[in-house]
Amino acid sequence: MGRSAGVFRAATYNVHGCVGTDGRHDPVRVSAVISELDADVVALQEFTYPSTVALETRAPVVLTMADPYECALGPARQSSTHCFGNALLTRHPIVEVHRLDLSMTRREPRSAIAATIDVAGMHVHVLAAHLGLRIRERRFQVRQILEYLDSVRNMLVVVLGDFNDWLPGRSVVHVLDHRLGRPPRPRSFPSWYPLVPLDRIWVQPRSTLRRIRAHRTRAARVASDHCPVVAEIEPE
Repeated sequence: MGRSAGVFRAATYNVHGCVGTDGRHDPVRVSAVISELDADVVALQEFTYPSTVALETRAPVVLTMADPYECALGPARQSSTHCFGNALLTRHPIVEVHRLDLSMTRREPRSAIAATIDVAGMHVHVLAAHLGLRIRERRFQVRQILEYLDSVRNMLVVVLGDFNDWLPGRSVVHVLDHRLGRPPRPRSFPSWYPLVPLDRIWVQPRSTLRRIRAHRTRAARVASDHCPVVAEIEPE
């Protein structure tokens, strides 16, 4: 899909370990969906890769078809054979990467990646996260995201990921709406018949956000149980 000059495109995609709705593990199919997005930055959740891969690797491991991208890894948990967690793909140089532990005791480990990328001389700060399933977890995790936002005030910031927040009247991430403005929330899950907006994108300043949409192509409906969500941003 084409875009206007000067528009920066960011996407978030829970790839479900590259296992599609047909039960088939197919990284090539996920790579094809990522190519459809034509995004400058793609935040991935539930990304699985071999534990032998070094943390500072910049190649797009597993998604070998995603050649135009650098990759920052953010594992939340690790076994003897595999790591599982977040990854951030970017077409622009990575300036620095920080990894945030969002885990709570006795709950599934969670994490976020906070990266600064250089877009034609402009620094863009990206926080990519995957929050927990319990409200108490998400409250704790959102507080940590707010601390990060305090460190990048008055800068161009994109916050995106799978926020697992869908219950009317019991939302936790509305705190981010108050802080960053309430963007559109396209439904992204389940991919074959999207009903709930689990996958979210916020942009600071809010005035730079031009559009948010769910990517609901035929390939996206099969490659994972989540559809990607894409934002178009025009820096001021």
